[in-house]
Amino acid sequence: QASTSHSFLREPAAAALKKVQEELNEMGLGIKIFDAYRPYSVTVKFWELVKDERYVAHPAKGSGHNRGAAVDLSIIQLKTGKELNMGTGFDNFSDTAHHTYTQLPEEVLQNRQLLRSTMEKNGFRTYSKEWWHYSWPEAARFELLDIDFKKLAKEL
Repeated sequence: QASTSHSFLREPAAAALKKVQEELNEMGLGIKIFDAYRPYSVTVKFWELVKDERYVAHPAKGSGHNRGAAVDLSIIQLKTGKELNMGTGFDNFSDTAHHTYTQLPEEVLQNRQLLRSTMEKNGFRTYSKEWWHYSWPEAARFELLDIDFKKLAKEL
């Protein structure tokens, strides 16, 4: 079982995410990471379940997660640890999770915009169909990895 206290990213993405965290901290906010690096073998299993390239990477290509260059996250209140309302949960495969979906309460739109603007300001790119998914530019330059979480944790 993987540790819930660690997420893994390539160094440039991790350094940028640290800046995101510091910026949000100034507002009494922080980040909650749902997913970052994920072994390639997991992407293969996800594909077997979903088989929809809008929401799961095709194994022939792999994903930014398999390269340690993508992160799924949200914003939390530091005092309570409570997530800000983003209108849907993480991994919601519906139109309401898309960045272009605007028929949401103003608070939700503002929360999504805060996440997006902070991530983009620090170099990340959005994925139009998932408000929570951000990628480091040119992720394809990193090789696909299939390193087990236990092995990665031993390197800490």
